[in-house]
Amino acid sequence: MSAQYSKTPEAIARLSRQQRRVTQDDATEPAFQNEFWDKKDAGLYVDVVSGEPLFASTDKYDSRSGWPSFTVPIDPANIVVKTDKAFGMVRTEVRSAHGDSHLGHVFDDGPAEAGGLRYCINSASLRFIPEADLEKEGYGDYRSLFSTSSTLSTSTTSTTTTTASTSTEEISR
Repeated sequence: MSAQYSKTPEAIARLSRQQRRVTQDDATEPAFQNEFWDKKDAGLYVDVVSGEPLFASTDKYDSRSGWPSFTVPIDPANIVVKTDKAFGMVRTEVRSAHGDSHLGHVFDDGPAEAGGLRYCINSASLRFIPEADLEKEGYGDYRSLFSTSSTLSTSTTSTTTTTASTSTEEISR
């Protein structure tokens, strides 16, 4: 699947000034003044340059940092981490594997029950694919990330139907 994700001159040309600064020049957008910091809709976050799937809304949480924060990437193979010694501090930079886009940083102050990591990501490095559009946008393989509630209601319906059938059978005897 990764062969379809790459950085192309056309993709770079389509970027806004802010997206280019963040993804290509390793900039950071302002906290609380970015597109996805408080977005709660179900869907997939992909690299704005390559389209590779990076994070799911099911792993997003409010870290109160002002940037979108996730506990885990969808596929660790789509993420590259590097030591970042800019600004006189040592941090762990997060980049996309196929687009080589600067995404943000990962910290060890995330929710302990979810592994303890906080992927603090720039909105400008992401494109959001709503759950309803996954198939239309070519990300249908990721539908299962969002189907726990529909699976639960299907199994509940099955159990109810089975119980109702059994009861009808017992009454007939």
